[in-house]
Amino acid sequence: MNLPPRQQQILELVRERGYVSIEEMAQLFVVTPQTIRRDINQLAELNLLRRYHGGAAYDSSIENTAYAMRADQMRDEKQRIADAVARQIPDHASLFINIGTTTESIARALLNHSHLKVITNNLHVAAILAAKDDFEVLVAGGTVRRDGGVVGQASVDFINQFKVDFALVGISGIDEDGSLLDFDYQEVRVSQAIIANARQVILAADSSKFGRNAMVRLGSIDLVDCLVTDRTPTPALTQLLNQNKIRLEVV
Repeated sequence: MNLPPRQQQILELVRERGYVSIEEMAQLFVVTPQTIRRDINQLAELNLLRRYHGGAAYDSSIENTAYAMRADQMRDEKQRIADAVARQIPDHASLFINIGTTTESIARALLNHSHLKVITNNLHVAAILAAKDDFEVLVAGGTVRRDGGVVGQASVDFINQFKVDFALVGISGIDEDGSLLDFDYQEVRVSQAIIANARQVILAADSSKFGRNAMVRLGSIDLVDCLVTDRTPTPALTQLLNQNKIRLEVV
């Protein structure tokens, strides 16, 4: 495909890094943010990358974006989502929290709570919450990934020992048919155990997850009781939420 040189360079950069902000690209190419937005819009219309608030990403269905890039992506939206989720959690509650940068934001938002008991397979979440003397934090055993996630059969067996009040879960993608999608089948098995052993399941997912492809299916959206996001989902997904009586909170 014959693209203008700058757009070709933008595409190569985004594919190399996974996600690049508009501000960074404007500085790199010495143009205005508006110019970069126009380039990104044109590339998105050609389905060569995905447009996000504040940047652009190259989505692969078989490999997730690097952890550092995920942590920086949709940062403000994740914080609003985290604050909204935290407001739903009472003191003296028991929680599962799974792998993800959104759930790490939730962990920080929970620091104003008291006497929580948290079971997690996310080492970053554990480190954040361990700062509170009145919290009890239990970490699942298993294989430690580079992003701080802990996965494997040992993690599943550990999770299956508990029944908790809330599961606070993140996800990599939500398909139009309501399928919850992720990249690592071992991570998905742990998340399935987390959902199965919680009385209420709150899914925290920013709008970049709508329609995002990932190859491993965790299950259907009807596994969750509440979806907290930053933008109203597509009409098809909203209809599924209504049909399954899933609470939607847009922040």
